[in-house]
Amino acid sequence: MHTMWKGSISFGLVNIPIKMYAATEEKPVRFRSLHKECQTPIKMERTCAHCKKEVSWSEVVKGYEYQEDRFVVMEKEELEKLLPDQGKTIEILDFVDLKDIDPIYFQKTYYLGAQDVKSKAYALLRKALQDSQKIAIAQITMRSKQTLAVVRVYQDCLVMETIFYPDEVREVGLVPDVPQDLQLNEKEVLMANQLIEQLTTSFDPSKYQDEYRIALEEVIEKKILGEEIVEVKEVRNEKVVDLMEALKASLDAAKQKPAEDQRVSS
Repeated sequence: MHTMWKGSISFGLVNIPIKMYAATEEKPVRFRSLHKECQTPIKMERTCAHCKKEVSWSEVVKGYEYQEDRFVVMEKEELEKLLPDQGKTIEILDFVDLKDIDPIYFQKTYYLGAQDVKSKAYALLRKALQDSQKIAIAQITMRSKQTLAVVRVYQDCLVMETIFYPDEVREVGLVPDVPQDLQLNEKEVLMANQLIEQLTTSFDPSKYQDEYRIALEEVIEKKILGEEIVEVKEVRNEKVVDLMEALKASLDAAKQKPAEDQRVSS
């Protein structure tokens, strides 16, 4: 696993040397843009519309557009002066309950491994977090940006999850057409609760998969092998307009599903 950051966790007067690794990875099927006529990859070039020429990275500066087509230029040295402490430290600020943080704040997860397999400080923080059932709120500077984060235990490993600052989460009030103060039918509420109860299970991530990506990879493989692509028509469920009828149909289908799953497993 590739080390992407090396530093330490600052825990009071305790300093815990750690290495950071990406805990997750996206698996998109990546396409390149080709010239349709000859199937040659298209090059994306940096060009200046005013000078009508290609621009090298050494000629590029950063500019903030405060009005349309009007910019304030920021030099590299000016930006560096404004950066917070560049020390390689995950500074723990507070400890809170995980349930106190809504999932909307979570951004990206990183594994934190000890720089020394015999690190007692690492084991101590892990044990303390497990015993207290708390998570740590921390700050870290990554990629020239000060980031808020949480440190917690996942299985037997410390993990850091970057989280959004409060002003980076948009107000719910900006969302249009959210129903308010609607009178709900008691029978419909009861059936909706029964449907949720019927579909409730323990979380097993292995049962979920990216069906589109799998199908796309299969088509690509067939094209590589020169096989003919056969279109499979999707079977769509009949649309039920009446809410009560839709709930009844969903509840019936949910009741049948465990029996079907039992037959498959046997």
